[in-house]
Amino acid sequence: MAPTSMLRAVFFVVAGLTGVPVLAQFAEGLPPSPDYHGEIRRGPDGQLRAVPVAEVAGKVEPAAAATMVVGPGERIATIGEAARLARDGEIIEIRPGTYRGQPAVWTQDRLIIRGGGERPVMLGDGQHAEGKGIWVVRGGEVRIENIEFRGARVPHSNGAGIRFERGHLTVRDCRFVDNEMGILTANSPEQTLEVIDSEFSEAPHHPGDLHHLLYVGGIGKFVLRGSRFSGGYLGHLVKSRARESHVLYNMLVDGKDGKASYELEFPNGGLVFVLGNAIGQSAGTDNVAIIAYGAEGPRWPDNALYLVHNTLVNDYFSGDFLRVWNEKFPTGIDIWQINNLLVGDGNFFPPAQGRVEGNHSARRADLIAVGGTPLRLTSQSPLRGSVRPPGSVRGVDLLPTAEFSYPVGSRPLYPSSKLSPGAFQ
Repeated sequence: MAPTSMLRAVFFVVAGLTGVPVLAQFAEGLPPSPDYHGEIRRGPDGQLRAVPVAEVAGKVEPAAAATMVVGPGERIATIGEAARLARDGEIIEIRPGTYRGQPAVWTQDRLIIRGGGERPVMLGDGQHAEGKGIWVVRGGEVRIENIEFRGARVPHSNGAGIRFERGHLTVRDCRFVDNEMGILTANSPEQTLEVIDSEFSEAPHHPGDLHHLLYVGGIGKFVLRGSRFSGGYLGHLVKSRARESHVLYNMLVDGKDGKASYELEFPNGGLVFVLGNAIGQSAGTDNVAIIAYGAEGPRWPDNALYLVHNTLVNDYFSGDFLRVWNEKFPTGIDIWQINNLLVGDGNFFPPAQGRVEGNHSARRADLIAVGGTPLRLTSQSPLRGSVRPPGSVRGVDLLPTAEFSYPVGSRPLYPSSKLSPGAFQ
């Protein structure tokens, strides 16, 4: 045996006897591999954020342990008591069940309030906090997860599931049903509201009252993502007066029994990104426009609308897919209408200034239903791969990176250069 072969044989025998993996012998002289903690990514709202390794891998990180558990049989049994005793930085976990007439005011900072297991229901049952709604939130950083808000009623007919008055509120995996307002905010530019993967439905049928499923006041920033809206009545599905509104990958379809006014309204303009949404008006609509911008004139100095890769469905016999009040904005509005898919009859007026390209019409018969509404092009459609990438604006990439996933949420997209018009690739 050659000397080199003998040395290799002795090496493997020694490694086997000592229990040391052979690969470790070779790697011993190399520097250790750096730990992978995640990535930095730019979202469709233009903001850079750290994406933890669990999110990159599509996994859910283990939840941190609750510091306060609330519910029947627990030391703290009621929601009102929990709100009084909570401290900054706590995690409040609410046990499953229906909590009747237990309004609360939350004023803490760095607070997480979540439902544990099956989603607990906060039922108004004729009670309210400060004449405003089931919960009032005016803390700092607050996150609310996996809670249902139902039946909010107040004397002024604007009872909210959540009245948001101060700070930065994130609402995730929640449900709002039969409230005079699902969420209603104050008007401070310092406020930020994020609503993610949540459901809003069944506006009360009170003649003469306008009950919006989600009403955002004059706050600084509003983000709506992966959420579903249906069953409006006289009021709008979503109304935002925010300085910035980012409406991404949602399903705002009123449904056959819905009677909403606008599906999406921005009465004071602002900087608005509407990307990758399915938006549908019912045959029983109370207003023939689907998306409305600027009806009450400007509130903010910066006003622009970027309407990109949406599927707009009009079940009414006429109307407007988009209605813009240009005459109320003396300095003009930059309007982009790019790669949208239009279903049904209606006007899609080109803007006075901006970009218009890649918008197409389709018949209902050529579409596949998503949640009972024709939204997705068939694989044989000649419109598939017919539009160009939309580019970017103000540092925001307008290429869709996700699509709505019925019944709620969104899933990632990895689009190629061959894009289809509309919200679904």
